[in-house]
Amino acid sequence: MSDKPPLLVVGLGKMGGRMATKLVREGHEVYGWDISEDSRKLARDRGINTPESIEEAVSSLPYPGRRIVLQMLPAGEITEESLKTLEALLTKGDIIIDGGNSKYQDTERHARDLSAKGLRFLGMGVSGGIIAEKTGYPLMIGGDRSAYDETFIIFDSLAKPNGGHQYFGTGGAGHYVKMVHNGIEYPIMQAFGEGFGVMQASEYDLDLIAVAKLFQKGTLVSGFMNDRMVEALEADPGLGSYDGEIGSASGEAIWTVDEAKKLDVPVESIQQSIDYRVRSVTEQNVKNSFAAKVVAALRATFGGHPVKRR
Repeated sequence: MSDKPPLLVVGLGKMGGRMATKLVREGHEVYGWDISEDSRKLARDRGINTPESIEEAVSSLPYPGRRIVLQMLPAGEITEESLKTLEALLTKGDIIIDGGNSKYQDTERHARDLSAKGLRFLGMGVSGGIIAEKTGYPLMIGGDRSAYDETFIIFDSLAKPNGGHQYFGTGGAGHYVKMVHNGIEYPIMQAFGEGFGVMQASEYDLDLIAVAKLFQKGTLVSGFMNDRMVEALEADPGLGSYDGEIGSASGEAIWTVDEAKKLDVPVESIQQSIDYRVRSVTEQNVKNSFAAKVVAALRATFGGHPVKRR
């Protein structure tokens, strides 16, 4: 096997397509599969080999017993069905990496079940949003340690230039860390929304773009989310194109609250930020607030999440 092993990426959507493209740029031979012909065509245009079926894609990989499949699919039923398909096509020693936002308990089960069939499994939490194709992906990994050691160079390639990767332990450890990461993310966005909401409503005619850019200069709130705040405001200074309906909370933040309750750990700011998202759908005053528009704009800017526009 070369020092940059070939791999198959299953799921060539918003995240998987970008990750596959990055791996091609880093010198990996990448095969890709997606049920969408449009996604496969776009992948082909980016230098990714796209066979006509998942069976052909798996059989195209060299080194049986050391083949690597990176799965980037929505958590839940789609992931479950894909794992069943891959289990039937792969052989003892092959590696499956689940890079979706799977529930850590599901990842524990997948690791256990696939190990019993002789397959090596990693659960990988992925952060950084759509811009990480350029900036580098932060990867939170758990599962079979030998699989991590063999795929280390793939994670290095995905992390370049400013991302990183870390192995956290067996089973669902990586997805557990990603779950809590997303829980933390919620009140951070909420705080930006509320803070900029106060400034937008103040008696001073504040230039919010100038404020956000100043915040980039070594302040305690500088960093990834404030950089996205700058981008969102530069694209739409008054955020007038945003409806303010943030939408329901994703699984990870809710799972974090559930886990905290089980462990008797207070997570009040996470719970309140989840509640605020729900209220942005049902309460007009919340939906019309600048704070809600900020949260919606941040989600659209860093994650490419669908949000309602006016």
